[in-house]
Amino acid sequence: MHIFETANFNFVRWRWHAIALSWLVVLSAVVVAYSRGGVPMGIDFTGGTAVVVKFQQVVPEDAVRRALDPVSTQKVVQQYGPAADHEVLIRLPEQGEEQGANLDKSARALVDALTKGNLGQFEVISTEIVGPVIGKDLQLKGIYATLSSLVGILFYIWLRFHLNFGIGAIVATFHDIIVTMAFLIFFNYDLSLNVVAAILTITGYSVNDTIVIFDRIRENLRTMRRDSMEQVVNKSVNQTLSRTVITAGTTLLTVVSLYLFGGEVLKGFAFTMIVGIVTGTYSSMYIAASIAIILSGKQVKGRPQAARKAS
Repeated sequence: MHIFETANFNFVRWRWHAIALSWLVVLSAVVVAYSRGGVPMGIDFTGGTAVVVKFQQVVPEDAVRRALDPVSTQKVVQQYGPAADHEVLIRLPEQGEEQGANLDKSARALVDALTKGNLGQFEVISTEIVGPVIGKDLQLKGIYATLSSLVGILFYIWLRFHLNFGIGAIVATFHDIIVTMAFLIFFNYDLSLNVVAAILTITGYSVNDTIVIFDRIRENLRTMRRDSMEQVVNKSVNQTLSRTVITAGTTLLTVVSLYLFGGEVLKGFAFTMIVGIVTGTYSSMYIAASIAIILSGKQVKGRPQAARKAS
């Protein structure tokens, strides 16, 4: 199925604009993260107690905070799910040693404080407790998993393509991860295990999309010997445009449905996937191939040495 039968868009022309836009997003995220005191981390990585409480009537978040003042001064209270459900998420940092009954001490103190605060009847929907040692271990494992996947991708593309393409794919993958993290910061999503799983998923998705374009570039380098690298890349991106739009569009429909109907627990995962799919498609068309052009040093007509090696 071909959506664009005779596509002839000049993607390469806008490569510097695309790179500038990506830098603008990343730098803006750095400013926002600095103003908020860093990247928001989920309980999976920081340790602590997270309790979802459902009230029978509307209870202001400030009233919940005041009731919990005797328990902790560092609590986080926010609406959980639709406002009509009257559910509130309460997070407390881990206190005391990570052993025995101390693990649920904060949860018990939280429930007692809400009861004494005369906020009306409520029920505890869910309780999640993670010790600081486990949180630190999960954080390191998440970093190792991401870095290992990037190293494996670089090695695979290095064997299959010229090194310039491998570097372009890795730069594009790092770009996707950083830009996705930027949007998580903008919309105040916590970095959790679900989000890390989504980041690893979009890493593979983005690289797969990039490899399809690189395959077509390698094929065209054999037949377009007298054309510049920019022309080869532009034609290759246009030739794979229908496939890119169809794949990204159908996947995006799935994750949007997951975001809308998957519940509050999956919202961070689905949001990360939505941003990652859009960013991955954008980086495959603009960033990855553009980096390969820059590294090849091909700016004039005539087949470059890098193109001969790629063939």
